[in-house]
Amino acid sequence: MAKSVYIDGRWTDGADDWFEKTNPATGEASWDGQSGSGAQVTDAVASARKAQSDWARRPQHDRTNILETYAEELKKRADAIADAISRDMGKIGWDARAEAGAMAGKVAISIKAQVERAGTSFSEAAFGSMHLTHRPHGVMAVFGPFNFPGHLPNGHIVPALLAGNTCVLKPSELAPSVAHIMVDAFEAAGLPEGVLNVVQGGRDTGAALLDDDINGLLFTGSAQTGLFFHRHFAGRPEVILALEMGGNNPLIVWDPADVDAAADVAAQSAFLTTGQRCSCARRVIIPHGKWGDSVVDAIVARAKDLRIGDASDDEAFIGPLVSEQAAQNAIDFQMMLSKAGGKSLRRLKRMERGGGFVTAGVIDVTDATGIPDEELFGPLMQIIRVDDFDEAIRRANDTKYGLSGGLVSDDDALWLRAHAEMKAGILNRNRPTAGASGAMPFGGPGHSGNFRPGAYYAADYCAWPQASQVSDQAARLGAIGFPK
Repeated sequence: MAKSVYIDGRWTDGADDWFEKTNPATGEASWDGQSGSGAQVTDAVASARKAQSDWARRPQHDRTNILETYAEELKKRADAIADAISRDMGKIGWDARAEAGAMAGKVAISIKAQVERAGTSFSEAAFGSMHLTHRPHGVMAVFGPFNFPGHLPNGHIVPALLAGNTCVLKPSELAPSVAHIMVDAFEAAGLPEGVLNVVQGGRDTGAALLDDDINGLLFTGSAQTGLFFHRHFAGRPEVILALEMGGNNPLIVWDPADVDAAADVAAQSAFLTTGQRCSCARRVIIPHGKWGDSVVDAIVARAKDLRIGDASDDEAFIGPLVSEQAAQNAIDFQMMLSKAGGKSLRRLKRMERGGGFVTAGVIDVTDATGIPDEELFGPLMQIIRVDDFDEAIRRANDTKYGLSGGLVSDDDALWLRAHAEMKAGILNRNRPTAGASGAMPFGGPGHSGNFRPGAYYAADYCAWPQASQVSDQAARLGAIGFPK
């Protein structure tokens, strides 16, 4: 049984319900332990609170040096990180190794962003000088998702620590293992005790953390959970919320010369990481007619031929979904679309090997009615056929979300229209919607977040600006009405 609570630099057993995570590819247990109790959550927050002032007072270069060392320690543990990710959530080996590499790469990006977006500046003035500095919020609660259980919480923790905050991490109960390796890397880098604390667990552990004495909540996950968090902190502007909540993302494919290239972009947009990326395309919008038919046929062929395997199969493109329940959810969602009038072109179905394994699916929902505007985390592409580009733009924007979108087209004029009219924080041309750079912001409008984009812009929500006018000594101002 794994130790599940990390407070004051020491791992201990949890004190609440026991839980187990199984490998969705094999059915074997990948992690088991007890959840952190409410009392342990309070202890973790208190530990972070106690450590925060000393950590914030350290010179910036000291914090930076520790984080740079942490990046080197992550590189040493890259294989262990990738293995932990694959065992917990089934990610294919090459995909898990890419995530491990992104974790180490996040540090240099965050250091650059901190300097550019949350650093210090000085300018002279007639009375003396003006100064801009940035201050940490305090104790930040970080809720990690299962689909990138290392990279995404790491993407909150690194900029938060650089800014002088301390953190309490609650990993996803569907992918708990990598947090232990992150802690080991931080310890090796010399991070002081209490600066990072960890409480494993599910809903009850998370609820206890929400209700404790935190200064900020940094979250990546579902819209349903994010909206609950937003309502929970209503009327509390002193708590910073950074919410990234996914999307029902559109990809418009419009008359490019290379049909196969267009189908490749669409298939990768929808099926990468078994559809378990919040930036995956869920709705692919294609014109009626012979050309559109050929693109749809090519997409269906790719869905049929995708190689599905476990972490050891580096020739595979996708692995299992995170759990058997996730696989059933995908089947149920497909059935709902079918009952609403969708026409299956390639059915998503459970595989004989069991666990979270499903085939990639494609369903035409052009004539379906009453489809909910929801994000399915799985390899199911919805095809929407339209008559003209105006309708394509309208259907693309017919969503409460706004995380990512894209256009596959050779026409520069159509790209200018799409760029101006599509509401998506990440908008790509002739590239998969799931392609995003850590050197740029990550987030979008609507129910995709609360205008606190992450990645390069995470520095913005990890510190608040302080503007100062400074004079060496008080001087008579000579204002009208003051005595002389």
